Amino acid sequence: MKPEPPVSPAPKTKLLDQVVNACKKKHYARKTAQTYRAWARDYLMFHRRRARRFVHPSELGGSEVEAYLTYLAVERRVAAATQNQALNAVVFLYKQVLGIELGEFNATRAKRSRNVPTVLTQAEVKSLFAQMRPPARLIAQVMYGGGLRVGEACSLRVKDVDLDRQQVTIRRGKGAKDRVTLLPASLVEALRVQIAQRAEVHQADLARGEGWVELPDAFERKSPRAAWSLPWQYLFASHKLSRHPETGQSGRWHLFESTVQSAIKRAAHDACLTKRVTSHTLRHSFATHLLEQGYDIRTIQTLLGHANVQTTMVYTHCQTQASKGVMGVRSPLDVA
Repeated sequence: MKPEPPVSPAPKTKLLDQVVNACKKKHYARKTAQTYRAWARDYLMFHRRRARRFVHPSELGGSEVEAYLTYLAVERRVAAATQNQALNAVVFLYKQVLGIELGEFNATRAKRSRNVPTVLTQAEVKSLFAQMRPPARLIAQVMYGGGLRVGEACSLRVKDVDLDRQQVTIRRGKGAKDRVTLLPASLVEALRVQIAQRAEVHQADLARGEGWVELPDAFERKSPRAAWSLPWQYLFASHKLSRHPETGQSGRWHLFESTVQSAIKRAAHDACLTKRVTSHTLRHSFATHLLEQGYDIRTIQTLLGHANVQTTMVYTHCQTQASKGVMGVRSPLDVA
């Protein structure tokens, strides 16, 4: 039997690094850059397997993109949102890195599911928190109390928490948008203690010649000393120092999202909850409980940071109580 010809090595990282650099120029989030890089590599590897050699994307066009998207939908059965994410990454590769306009093309599209979000009752939320330990418990409470995503909560900086006004500012959230949301009154003292403890750790770091933290975009050039100041430090910091993967600078990063996600899953198991609970379930529960308390959909849209109210409307299917038309906004964590 004649052996198959050898497959050429994986595409060189230079092209993929150009994707990351292009994302940086556009001021995209690091996670977005990593996601685009991963999809660009997957696209190149797909065509490498088909051609049995590495094919530069400039040699490929709309029909090859169609084939890749169809493969994702038919063979890998990805969700519609995942397929759209892959399409955005491939289009970004061509337009922003290679300077090529792909034009219009057709492909088999993944079916968009219409799932109702999983929502916990307030009693279930309390039982979940009872099984968690700090600092993951406090992070989860902040997430539920203000409708934060897990990445937004983990990456909070000291200056983003306003205890007097009882509000949290989310910097460069999804879509690179800032927004202000609720800080539950019941968490003020716990967060005050967290800030005090964070200040002690930071002072110890400074005494050892450490205490640096990465600043967004070009702000470090404008205010270089800010990287060593307390307000810019991550509120929920890692227990150990690490080196920045690009600059090599030693600093204290925030807790990994996976750490909080794992803690929530363990707590749901220990609390014997029968629902599938993820970190995003707390955000779903926040929005649904506000609707049940009578707050209007536009207010909830603003707190969640949704660009389109239709995204927020999904929570109307999760309500279990009639709207009461309450005018003021109070976090559901503060409602006994």
